[in-house]
Amino acid sequence: MRRRAVKALIALIPLLLAVPVHADWQLDPGQSQVQASITQLDGDAPQTHHHQVSNLQGDISDDGTLRLPLRLSQTDLLTRFGDLPPWVGLLANTTLVTLVTQMPPERLDGLDIGESMVETLTFRVQTDLINQQEAVPLRFTREGLNEVRVTHAEPMALDGNALMANSTVRTVLSLLGYQEIDEHVPVTLNALLVNR
Repeated sequence: MRRRAVKALIALIPLLLAVPVHADWQLDPGQSQVQASITQLDGDAPQTHHHQVSNLQGDISDDGTLRLPLRLSQTDLLTRFGDLPPWVGLLANTTLVTLVTQMPPERLDGLDIGESMVETLTFRVQTDLINQQEAVPLRFTREGLNEVRVTHAEPMALDGNALMANSTVRTVLSLLGYQEIDEHVPVTLNALLVNR
């Protein structure tokens, strides 16, 4: 009886190894951020200010969908204002926009430690008012057994005119004192995907 049980377990090993294993890839919020450099043009001389969106959160589903919700509380904007009325706290955790893209997890699973690949991902912006897509070339580098670093593969910039055309973004920028900004807003991405 024992021999049959052992043989049955041994027979199962190849089957278990043949089943594809997909990692549960998630952004590590403590190590995932985007920085944007906005040049203010409405003063005596152009001034560049740096802003950060930190604590990026999202995971890659089995079908390869990555959803990345962005909230006001993830930005450094609230700290720049100092003491704010309590109602602002209610808005702070409201999702302003959700970025959605496709990244098959098996592509990440196939990277060896130290290996990099460049993938151009098409991000869709999901809100009630915006329907926009942008192709972004990203570099994925396997840093460890369960870590993949994500950076931009080439310089990235947002369109300052498009930012000011968005009423929500324009309102936030106006509150920060921006009336006119440069059309070129450089962006730096540094994120870490972890297999949990």
